[in-house]
Amino acid sequence: MKHLFSFFVVLLALVSAACQSKVKTNMNQHSDLLKLFSEWRAFERPPQLDGAPDYTAETFAKRQRDYQGLRQRLDAMDTSRWPIPEQVDWHLLRAEMNGFDFNHRVLKPWVRDPAFYQSIKLERSDVPAHEGPTHHAVTEFWTYQFPLTPQEEARLLADLSVIPPLMRQARGNLTGNARELWLAGIRNIRAQRADLDAVAAKVGANAKLQAVIAESRTATDELIAWLESEAPKKNGPSGIGKENYTWYQQNVHLLPMTWEQEERLLKRELDRAWSSLKLEEHRNRKLPQLVAAANPAEYDAKADKAATRLMTFLREQEILTVKDYLEPALREHLGRFVPVERRNFFSIGSHLDPLPLFSHFYHWFELARMDREPHPSAVRRGALLYNIFDTRNEGTATAVEEMFMHAGLYDDSPRSREIVWIMIAQRAARGLGSLYAHANTMTMEAAGGVHSEMTPRGWMKTEKELLLFEQQLYLRQPGYGTSYITGKYLLERALADFAREYEKRGEEFKLKYFFDRLNAIDSIPISLARWEMTGLDDEIRQLTVPTS
Repeated sequence: MKHLFSFFVVLLALVSAACQSKVKTNMNQHSDLLKLFSEWRAFERPPQLDGAPDYTAETFAKRQRDYQGLRQRLDAMDTSRWPIPEQVDWHLLRAEMNGFDFNHRVLKPWVRDPAFYQSIKLERSDVPAHEGPTHHAVTEFWTYQFPLTPQEEARLLADLSVIPPLMRQARGNLTGNARELWLAGIRNIRAQRADLDAVAAKVGANAKLQAVIAESRTATDELIAWLESEAPKKNGPSGIGKENYTWYQQNVHLLPMTWEQEERLLKRELDRAWSSLKLEEHRNRKLPQLVAAANPAEYDAKADKAATRLMTFLREQEILTVKDYLEPALREHLGRFVPVERRNFFSIGSHLDPLPLFSHFYHWFELARMDREPHPSAVRRGALLYNIFDTRNEGTATAVEEMFMHAGLYDDSPRSREIVWIMIAQRAARGLGSLYAHANTMTMEAAGGVHSEMTPRGWMKTEKELLLFEQQLYLRQPGYGTSYITGKYLLERALADFAREYEKRGEEFKLKYFFDRLNAIDSIPISLARWEMTGLDDEIRQLTVPTS
């Protein structure tokens, strides 16, 4: 009997161990990651306070235990035997959780940055989500069609109803001392006041909507007055410092570079762009200059021709698979004629030849793809949080300007190549300025000076609003100002590695193989896309370090 009892004890232990092993294995499936991702995204949206998202310090403190629980579940997963695409999804979720942690510890946009509370977006962003820290209940006015259906009227009423309580909450939350962010952010709230007037004009005589708009106007005016009264007290730095900047880039945006390495790269790209421009000008010295469009008809003709040239080039030169939705996506954004005295950097170039800027409008191809062919993994379906997409989307849009040029896009228009080099120089200059602003070795105004002075032909000196918008964005969102050049570099590296694999196998390489694969992987950091495309994980191993 004693032996029989011992046998059952051993048997029970074996069964228990087997069950535990099975549970452990089941907790390490990609489906578990997708479940965790769903819980994470639900958690990431803050609870409500008086009908608006709650960004109070007390609520963040209460939620910290739940965050740690989600993070521990992620870190406990053994992904070593997962296929690379599934491991990539794990790293994306890790990056988002790191972003939440960094925002809570360091960036604190709800505390330091009044622009965080800007609540109306009249237009869609050209990247997967709005650039810079944005609160969770923005009114996406561009999504509404007029006249409104009853359902859409109710949705707009609910959207706008967030504004009054959020404006009141902002006055309690904004306790930071970042002087430049504070002063610049007042402009954003003033812009919201003007946007409310535009919304009021659009909704007409709808009494319910006009009532909430009137309440929102009053709350916005009160916030503006309070921000202005508090502004003289603000005297602290707005940059996050080199160490925080590097940690953020490596652990949230998955960029395998330090602040110092970014500075070195941007200086090199700035020098390369300037020298290449001068070589191009020398080569073209006997050719006539490009002539800017002088009226709306001339601009429209240039834009139509440029769009046709780009789509024909992509198709005939086998740059990528041209889906039927790509050209309509581009043609929705061809722009319009701008008088000479009102042209900014981008419109100066586009009135000479819109094609270089239209290459950058690869952005709209990507958004159209995301809308019509969403990625099968929920982790990649839609926008990654915290602008984690920046090196991928801004970097790719910048990289293809030069890549398409080298592939022959301007063989019949050599002077247009000069615009490409000017655009690269401008991206490098503004990125350098943003690095120094975050290091707190330059003010935002001085960073704008680098941006302006180091852009060729004085094209950044013509319109101050663009300069202010860009440098403010880059101070609000670390890494965004450099992402155009760092992402371009990483994409060039990925292309090189991808093409080498074809050469090793003795197979023919076509550029469309690269871009089609990149597009299928979707809008994720290029370090991860390169791993999935080539199997090279050196950048990811470099970045996978403890986060505490």
